[in-house]
Amino acid sequence: MISNIQKPLKVNATLATLLSELGEECETVLFLLSQLKLSNLTDEQKGDILAELTGSITHLHVHTQNLPDLIGDEILSLPEDD
Repeated sequence: MISNIQKPLKVNATLATLLSELGEECETVLFLLSQLKLSNLTDEQKGDILAELTGSITHLHVHTQNLPDLIGDEILSLPEDD
């Protein structure tokens, strides 16, 4: 998944944490989608992947509900160019 050697995001700590978690969850979704492309999946494996995908998508939905507002606040805190 995400490398342990990362440069910190240059945003406030709360937003940085949420964006990092968002990146991790997006990687999970991409991994699960790649698993669904495998040709030799059993129905049980497909069901397990779909269940995990449902959980990840639900987590993304809940996790990102307030994210646009936090990003907007971060944008508003930037100094204005003259």
